[in-house]
Formats: sequence, structure tokens, C-alpha cells
Amino acid sequence: MTDANEELPPVAPLPTVLAALQDPVRLEMVRRLSNAGAAVRCGALYEVINKSTATHHFKILREAGVVERLTVEGQTCQRLRAADLDAALPGVLPSIVDAANRAYSADLH
Repeated sequence: MTDANEELPPVAPLPTVLAALQDPVRLEMVRRLSNAGAAVRCGALYEVINKSTATHHFKILREAGVVERLTVEGQTCQRLRAADLDAALPGVLPSIVDAANRAYSADLH
């Protein structure tokens, strides 16, 4: 069972979305969500920060309209609002995620 925990804010203006994505931790969260293509349990989206810091990052992403929080089988998850972002800011999310994926791949080599 999946249910949204809150009403979704509109996608923020471009400068706000870019500001939310400029932080490396938040960018990695969005990269993982985009690559998953589905809701992901919160704890699977970060490794090097504590839970309260992750909560802060999720809040910034939610307020910018980038992600939504929901409950899936009793677990708190995040889901990328890809369709909403593409409608409000066409092409921005795929471009950013593609660049983040290239940077991630380069870091592995």
C-alpha cells in the first residue's frame, strides 16, 4: 500500500530547484531516485550523514517540489516528482541527472 503523507507543493521556480540540487548530498539522493525509477526507502538514499541531516535535506527537496514523501508498507520513502518537474521545467531534471551519473561513473574509475 502506498499513500501520500502530505499535499504536494508546486514545483518551485528554476533558481530554487537548482539551489536545492546544488548540494552534493541532495544531488546524490536525486540521482539515486531517478535511477531507481520508483519510490525508495529513505535510508537507501544516503550513507555518510546522520538521520537528522538527511531529514533536513529531504525537506529542502520537498519544498522545492523535487521529491515527495510517502509511506510504502509502513516504511517512509521518497519519490522523485519527475513528471511534475518535467512539466514545470522541461529537460532540467534529465540533464542534471545525466551529468550526475557521468560524474559518478568518472569517480569510480
